[in-house]
Amino acid sequence: MSDIQTIADRFEIEVLRGEFTDAGMMRDYDRFASLFTPDGVVRIPDINVEFVSREEIRAGIERLQGLWDYFVQTAHPGTIQLEGDTAVGRAYIAEFGRMRDGSSHLNYAVYHDRYQRTSDGWKFTERVYEVRYLDTTPLAGSAPHAAPGSMRES
Repeated sequence: MSDIQTIADRFEIEVLRGEFTDAGMMRDYDRFASLFTPDGVVRIPDINVEFVSREEIRAGIERLQGLWDYFVQTAHPGTIQLEGDTAVGRAYIAEFGRMRDGSSHLNYAVYHDRYQRTSDGWKFTERVYEVRYLDTTPLAGSAPHAAPGSMRES
């Protein structure tokens, strides 16, 4: 593999990880599911969650997002190890939000990833979410709610 191909692959995987965070924050469940291979898997062991297939991932993430009043995820670059048409990597996450039941969550986590090059570009084959720190102290702030039709809803 040429150095240019390695750079391109690493860049495309970083874009994939950015799309994941953006699709989740924007509640774009179809786009979210499309980032995985058809048999892709999302695992969140701390809450005993496993979604297998794009269909389960789409339905599952929509259900989980529906539990949040507001949610913010910030992704930080981690590692990528290329192995031809597959790769493994980690991304580091900071999240906070308030659930509809009033509970708050601030956590730092690691995504342990597996990727596959497809005809549609790089996709996740597996994403495992490992919480490294969790704080359930009530958050002092709040999310401003946009007026119907405002630009904030896009």
